[in-house]
Amino acid sequence: MSPTKLRIAICIQRLSGGGVGGLTCAVALSRCSDVHVDVYEAAAEFTEVGAGIGVWPRTWKILCSLGLADDLRKIAIVPPTDEPKVAFHFRKGDQASGVDFHTLVTPGGMLAFHRADFHAVLLRHLSSRCRTFTRKRLASYHQSTSSSHNPISLRFHDGTTATCDLLIGADGVKSATRRIFVEELSAAARTKGRGDIARRCLDAGSPKWSGTLAYRAIIPSDKLRLLLPNHRVLENPMVQLTVYPIARGKLINFAAMRARYDREYTTFDQPWVQDAPLDELLGDFEQWEPEVQALIKSIEKVNRWAIHTTLPLPSFVSGRVALLGDAAHAMMPYQGSGAGQAIEDAYVLSAVLSDPRTTRTTLERALHAYDAVRRPFALRVQESSRENGLLYTLNYPGLTFDSPHPGGTTRTPLSTTNSIPSPYHPSSHPHLQLGPGGVGSSGNSGSNSSQKTALHVPGQSQQADERKLAEIRARIQRNWKWAWETTVDADLQRALRMLSDTGPLRSV
Repeated sequence: MSPTKLRIAICIQRLSGGGVGGLTCAVALSRCSDVHVDVYEAAAEFTEVGAGIGVWPRTWKILCSLGLADDLRKIAIVPPTDEPKVAFHFRKGDQASGVDFHTLVTPGGMLAFHRADFHAVLLRHLSSRCRTFTRKRLASYHQSTSSSHNPISLRFHDGTTATCDLLIGADGVKSATRRIFVEELSAAARTKGRGDIARRCLDAGSPKWSGTLAYRAIIPSDKLRLLLPNHRVLENPMVQLTVYPIARGKLINFAAMRARYDREYTTFDQPWVQDAPLDELLGDFEQWEPEVQALIKSIEKVNRWAIHTTLPLPSFVSGRVALLGDAAHAMMPYQGSGAGQAIEDAYVLSAVLSDPRTTRTTLERALHAYDAVRRPFALRVQESSRENGLLYTLNYPGLTFDSPHPGGTTRTPLSTTNSIPSPYHPSSHPHLQLGPGGVGSSGNSGSNSSQKTALHVPGQSQQADERKLAEIRARIQRNWKWAWETTVDADLQRALRMLSDTGPLRSV
């Protein structure tokens, strides 16, 4: 048996979105005979909450390389393939007769899984060398600043303690690891006279409300089929209602967004998740097309989720502590990429940690490589997911649609229209921004074909309306194509090359 070179603790919190990335990292690391992995789950058992999870080709290739493909194929709605497939049909549905205006086709499309099934596959692939603990909610950690050889001490809410050489915070958007992590980054910045960065780090510690509420439900497919036998979502997904089949087609994952962009980055002063009366949802969508009405009438119970995100950090690494997934970059759901980005984090981080060149002595360089490669990419995806939401919901400045309101006035469905580029992402691209209103989309998977539409909104010319929809679909596609046109391979190789660098490391 190989001597242990690193003792790694991974803290996860499934109730705040921390399960997939942390367990993927544990699966990858537990295959290394010289790395000892302990996984600390905050909940009472290793089960997953939530409904659907989407996987794009870039992420699917990672899962294949981790040996998960065979088991995941068995639980996928549609078997994975490289053939062009319809990923989404974009549809404007906030009117009596909806309008398709784009069909997004990509290689392989988007694979849809039931989150609990996906989670179970990860658990089955954990090596017996990996120890797992439940009811271990992290309260605090402490790492020595004077010596990298002293272990990190962990304290849990139940009063127990543990130690490790490296702590990976994969504990979701409500991350306890991040709370202490930003204090460390802030203190380091103040020491260097960077008060501006110190303040930004502290401000980024707590998750921020996106201004969006998501109404989420699971719909039995048979019930929807009785109401509307030919409903398109029985076969294909839809977007601003985000709706797609899961559990091998037996269930429909449903999420409807209600956004206030003037409340973005504020504090939500109610429970993040709570049951909602169905009448509340019906009222929001009363003017939408019959397919939407059929979906809502099929719902038996709906939850209202306040969607929270995190502000960008100047580093995903502090000493011997690393963040991944939502703990590092919680994002909006408008590219179906939150779980995929967590899996990418896990893949790159586990690769640099398991490399023979990484030891306790060289751990800092390995973590620097992870941060240098993953942070810029993940933050770009985080921002483009926000921008895609603006585009889906027809709130991008200059590309909005006012829909007729009973009584002759106009309204913008489900959102305000005064959206602005994110003040927290200096690299924001205004051409990718809009806000929640009346875009619906549905699809399977696929290549890129556009459909001409006959759409007219009172007070605007038909040609102007069609130009807006053409611009929306072009920007959505440019913003999203990384998910099927690129792979993580080049980033991974760049991170591994950094392990041989001998120059000084840049710090925050």
